[in-house]
Amino acid sequence: MGLIRMTKWRTLLLATVGFNFSFLVWFSFAPFTGPMAEEFGLSLGEIGVLASAAIWLAPFGRILTGWLSDKYGAPSVFAIVLAYVGVFSMASAFAQSYAVFFVERLVVATAGITFVVGIQHVSEWFDEENLGTAEGVYAGVGNAGAAGGALVLPRVFGPEWSGPLFQTNWRAAFFYTGVVSVLLAATYYLLGEAAATEERRQATAESATLKQWVHTATRYGTVALALAYVMSFGLELSMNGWLATYYREAFDTNNLVLASTFAATFSVAAGLLRPIGGYVSDYLAREEKNILPVFEGRYREQWTFVALSFIVVAMGVMTLAGLSGDVLIAVAAGFLVGMSCAFAEGAIFAQVPAMFPNSSGAVAGVVGGVGTVGGIVYPLVYSSALLPNLHVGYAVVGAVMVPIVLLNAWVYRPHVASRATVDGFLGSTGGPTTTDDD
Repeated sequence: MGLIRMTKWRTLLLATVGFNFSFLVWFSFAPFTGPMAEEFGLSLGEIGVLASAAIWLAPFGRILTGWLSDKYGAPSVFAIVLAYVGVFSMASAFAQSYAVFFVERLVVATAGITFVVGIQHVSEWFDEENLGTAEGVYAGVGNAGAAGGALVLPRVFGPEWSGPLFQTNWRAAFFYTGVVSVLLAATYYLLGEAAATEERRQATAESATLKQWVHTATRYGTVALALAYVMSFGLELSMNGWLATYYREAFDTNNLVLASTFAATFSVAAGLLRPIGGYVSDYLAREEKNILPVFEGRYREQWTFVALSFIVVAMGVMTLAGLSGDVLIAVAAGFLVGMSCAFAEGAIFAQVPAMFPNSSGAVAGVVGGVGTVGGIVYPLVYSSALLPNLHVGYAVVGAVMVPIVLLNAWVYRPHVASRATVDGFLGSTGGPTTTDDD
């Protein structure tokens, strides 16, 4: 028992460190958009495309790796992703044409697919009553890797960088982060253990069939949570890739380090506050507390709905803060948006493994993969020439989120929620639900 307990915490630490660095690598381009744009001759719109492109391969990649983690175990899958991401990150440091650089960074951006691998790995080791908190710590500290990129990289690799191999700061940053990624891949493979027991490992592996994947992917609960993740994690992705440019361009903040620091306040909130979202979900389910009587008895769902509503309100505040013309007010509003993302993401991924204990990787892959779509679309809205300024896009995105909130409200009604893992858009199995709130 003592050995299992020790390995459980080692697993959480290993997954968290691996995902934290994956996130840093994923958004390592964001602090350097200025010098990269200057070297390759990019317009503001093209920078928006680069921010969007960082997410293009994530939807399919997360869906695939979620299933692969169930089938073959998280340590092997996590190690493979970290290894090839590291190699392509190093290669991108030597790119001389923008076309080659763009393709290489597309591959590097798949670092974000490790999220669902870690979710599956943690769920194989932690009991349901503490699952939301554990997943919140994993994902929250992991997501803060974006803040690490914004805070650490432009300071370590500053404008005056002159070191071995490279005289250009962003090229050096991409190369050395790639080296660390390869080293982490070896560490994860050697130290990771797939599940707490062989029986649990086998139950998860046996559920990883195409038929079962289609079933879980089309349940009401899966679809609602996937779209909720579009407006929470997809929003976080979009802000991580865009805010440094926003604070620089919208407020004429020409200092690269300062603009990146402003942007990092969002990433800190979105990452480090995420465990709170998971903890509240665990607490309400454990204590059977109703905070929204309209969804009586659906304790985790109540908290998720509150958090999703918070996001919509925060996006309106973000636009108003930007229109004030005061960059510090806008930075504070960005922190508020990050907080709303953190609470919602923690709530969502407290629900996922609790609802689908034997298919957590597959469902996490669907939810996490579909969720990244927001990171592709939202930067294109922020930088759109059709809008009067760079502030209005946040309110537009917030308005588009309202139908997603309403869909989740429909699914969270007690008589629908009680069968949300059984009934779906392609029929039902007619069996009992497996949710934790019954």
